[in-house]
Amino acid sequence: MKELEDILKSSQPIPLKKKTVLNITYSSIWAKETIGGIFKTFDLSNEQFNVLRILRGKKGSPANLQDIQDRMVYKMSNTTRLVDKLILKGLVERFTCEKNRRKVDIYITKQGLQLLKEMDPIIEETENKLTANLDTEELKTLNYLLTKLRS
Repeated sequence: MKELEDILKSSQPIPLKKKTVLNITYSSIWAKETIGGIFKTFDLSNEQFNVLRILRGKKGSPANLQDIQDRMVYKMSNTTRLVDKLILKGLVERFTCEKNRRKVDIYITKQGLQLLKEMDPIIEETENKLTANLDTEELKTLNYLLTKLRS
């Protein structure tokens, strides 16, 4: 197990609070890059994948841009642009209400559902590998502590 100081090639010990923030940041980037490699093979970004999963979770019901934005992991994403790119790929559809042009319904397509079905086992296997060094209790504790940190 490599300590953060070794990874960052620090000649001095890193103060605990700074080390904690750096460790969370480094781990987040490590996990995102690992999973991001999978997304690239399917010509998706992390954010596009997130939109597809949100739409799949609607189980055939429409979502609007605000619904999607509210559920995004990364809230800074330009949701309209993400949806537009997914439409071009044939993974989602957008329908504008004829009576109220501001009302827009967004659905995942069969092609989008099929892509997620193909990706699911690969993502699950990668998540298992990323968390393999922790047992169930450690995972629960880590989740608890990260939630507490954000509170």
